[in-house]
Amino acid sequence: MSRDESEKVRETELQMLKERMLRTLLSLEARQRLSNIKMVKPELARTVEDYIIAMASQGRIKGELSDEDLKKILIALQKPKRDFRISYR
Repeated sequence: MSRDESEKVRETELQMLKERMLRTLLSLEARQRLSNIKMVKPELARTVEDYIIAMASQGRIKGELSDEDLKKILIALQKPKRDFRISYR
């Protein structure tokens, strides 16, 4: 097995482990929301997934995260949008 093949196998295994963890940590609605976000903003979805897994590994998540919990995490992790004001003189 070449080095590239072993790296691909390792990446696949890590992705499967990540999906398995998220399946146990998120409710059905939260998983659906995250998959919708993954289609539109894959980098944001990856950040949220990593954040949830990190919190779980630190023992900061008790039980399953609901859709409302996921919404709160999304709001906290998204960059604040700048408010532009146009003034006419």
